[in-house]
Amino acid sequence: MMTPRYLVSFDTRHAVHRFTDVLIIGGGLAGLRAANAVQPHQRVLVVTKDVLRESNSTYAQGGIASVLDPEDRFENHIRDTLVAGANMCDVDVVNMVVREGPRRIEELVKWGTQFDSEHGELELGREGGHSHERIVHAQGDATGAEIMRAVIQRTRSLDRVRIIENAFTLDLLTHDGRCRGAIITQNGHEPMMVWAKETILCTGGAGQVFRESTNPPVATGDGQAMAYRAGAQLADMEFMQFHPTVLYIAGSSRSLISEAVRGEGAHLVDAKGRRFMPEYDERAELAPRDIVSQSIVAQMQKTEHPCVYLDLSHLNRDHVLGRFPGIARACSKFGLDIASDRIPVRPGAHYMVGGVTVDRQGRTSLPGLWAAGEATSTGLHGGNRLASNSLLEGLVYGAAAGEAASRSASEGGQEMRAIPIRQSVSSSLESFDIDDVRVSLKSLMGRLVGVQRDGDGLQKAADAIRSYSAYVMNHQFDGIAGWELQNLLTCAAMMVNSALVRTESRGVHFRSDYPERDDDYWRRRLTTQINVDGGYPQKGEMLPAEPASVR
Repeated sequence: MMTPRYLVSFDTRHAVHRFTDVLIIGGGLAGLRAANAVQPHQRVLVVTKDVLRESNSTYAQGGIASVLDPEDRFENHIRDTLVAGANMCDVDVVNMVVREGPRRIEELVKWGTQFDSEHGELELGREGGHSHERIVHAQGDATGAEIMRAVIQRTRSLDRVRIIENAFTLDLLTHDGRCRGAIITQNGHEPMMVWAKETILCTGGAGQVFRESTNPPVATGDGQAMAYRAGAQLADMEFMQFHPTVLYIAGSSRSLISEAVRGEGAHLVDAKGRRFMPEYDERAELAPRDIVSQSIVAQMQKTEHPCVYLDLSHLNRDHVLGRFPGIARACSKFGLDIASDRIPVRPGAHYMVGGVTVDRQGRTSLPGLWAAGEATSTGLHGGNRLASNSLLEGLVYGAAAGEAASRSASEGGQEMRAIPIRQSVSSSLESFDIDDVRVSLKSLMGRLVGVQRDGDGLQKAADAIRSYSAYVMNHQFDGIAGWELQNLLTCAAMMVNSALVRTESRGVHFRSDYPERDDDYWRRRLTTQINVDGGYPQKGEMLPAEPASVR
């Protein structure tokens, strides 16, 4: 795929400029936590694509996983994460994130987050893949929204932080092998050059690559794509996690039905009302998400039915409605009473496990660029994310990246100046329907790169994406719809190429033509970088052998 270095033409000698010590691209939980970690004497600019509350963080229903129950242990949470991660996790990263959990929860409480509690103690739930009750939640099923409310309020109170909402980040500015900031545009105005000593990428996921997705419209893989164009390394792009239970009603938006519903005892039944999960896994509905998603797809194929159903009718009605008020409201719009009616569900793209490669401080392979949250590949999730580990990761890595970038901005002594950089005007005059290409891409990815994949389908997807890219990527657009399409195509190409290379099944990557896991050869990460073999995925070093015990 021919990838332009920058999506638009510009000349920094004739542009509007802005300067800051630390630039944070993305206003979700990871981005705002990073902003709070920057030293008080430094200037911080947070640029977010929509309003602050419009992020994957806000839509997180289930909660945050952390070891808070006296009956629980760090070792249990670590082991659960490793098991769910399909023998691909970075054990040191898992140890670090899990052990920081209680401190980060305490921090959120101090900042005003109102978690659900009883008799002065936090209520703890349980979700698929967890061996103990350790999920902290708020307002039943609105945990992300409550956390973001508190963190936004705190961040807005910081004098050092400036926030620009409804601003689209086009590209990272690079010069002499270092990230120097970014190009942004707000409300259709001319692009502005934001120069920063250090830049932190916290742009979230890429779920909008697929037609069936729980992600909000802003999740178009902008950060992954701009990092790729700037020469940063990405990894694990074949691992897109599909949430097993997404509300499936023809013509409606795809609403998430939280993992916590199954944690409270809901059953999955097929079109005939038959509970089927015990036939696929001894953990039944509490198996990890990859197993539940694959089981649902298999059962849909067996019954030749477009969905399965969640059944809560055997549970206490008052408890169900009190625990899941948001889900109850969403379903009631379609005449469904969650306490008595079966809820139609099927898997949908939910969480991008892969992304920009970072170390434990959030440092990327591109000097001057840091990253945190869903835009990254940290090694925490391995081949499949354990439920409710994502908000925890955003907090831990947001804090780490903010602190490290702040130190670097203080120590580096980089000169703050506008550097002469120029991108010429493209000669492409091709005209086409942006929306039509986007719909075609999303449908293609759903059919051929979904829960189940095979080599023939992946090759067809790769060929189609290459065809779309031949005319889309050479075009210079003048609006967000076109730029998002180019980012979606870039992410889709990385996903498909990596999925083609990994000839095994592991975690959320299931190849029906290679159904077995191959630890002898494939317990390694696939990396992608534009200046390495044209950006084709590279097989990394073998990961260390799975430890017999955890620290």
